[in-house]
Amino acid sequence: MPTTSALAPETRSVRLRLAGWLTAFCGLALAWGAAPAAAQGKLEAQYEASLSGIPVGKGGWNIDIQDDVYSAAAAGGTSGLLKSFTGGSGTGASQGRVVGGALVATGYQASTTTQKKTEEIRITLDKGNVKDFAILPEPPVDPDRIVVTEAHRRGVWDPMTASLLRVPGTGDPVTPEACHSSAPVFDGRMRYDLKLDFKRMETVKAEKGYKGPVVVCSLYFVPVAGYIPDRPVIKYLAAQRNIEIAFAPVAGTRILVPFWLKVPTPLGPAMLEATSFITTAQPPKVAKTQ
Repeated sequence: MPTTSALAPETRSVRLRLAGWLTAFCGLALAWGAAPAAAQGKLEAQYEASLSGIPVGKGGWNIDIQDDVYSAAAAGGTSGLLKSFTGGSGTGASQGRVVGGALVATGYQASTTTQKKTEEIRITLDKGNVKDFAILPEPPVDPDRIVVTEAHRRGVWDPMTASLLRVPGTGDPVTPEACHSSAPVFDGRMRYDLKLDFKRMETVKAEKGYKGPVVVCSLYFVPVAGYIPDRPVIKYLAAQRNIEIAFAPVAGTRILVPFWLKVPTPLGPAMLEATSFITTAQPPKVAKTQ
């Protein structure tokens, strides 16, 4: 669910994570569970972003979960009046293996383009540890930025995979227990934690596709490294206690993905919501025999 911005790097980074979400505004497979489950499913979704009820962006998100591998890709950009001032677009993608029912990322790529520049981020992972990463063009060193150490890049999720929530067990995955989770995330620039707490259950209806229950969680953003402490956007988001995110299921799997995201801002509520949410279960692969 990608988005883009001409703001400071921290602003773009947080929006990618909080949304990894119009790619990362379209920002929470938290793969926060490891109960075995051989399942396959696909999601084709379209999202619209708004600020105080005014449309400001659109994006799409495709997810494909198979028995042993998965992939997720998002693309989007600004629209309406906002496009006239800060026109831009973004893409993001993650891929990896399915191990014992859990999503294990191997790679993440993201690109954002504004009227001023294009930036690309690439991350290679191995069992939750960052093996290699790059930001192109390479950003200048800022002495005020908290350094990301090697330890910060171990045991982490990429932003796209961290946007999917895996619920262990065998029953209905859309339950309050799905929100009892947290995840460490590295997006190529910042290292932060995303924490969830159960808020309530709701029923949603997309204009096309899914109609049914979602679990609504409170979302807390905790910066760890790779950011400038005095930046207002970091202070604001870290202090927020009213960010909410609703998760809906991918048919045939135990994966939940964001259906909508609400973030209070000084200019009014920012909203990212699915307008189309088409999800289908896929039959398991049948072993070939001679």
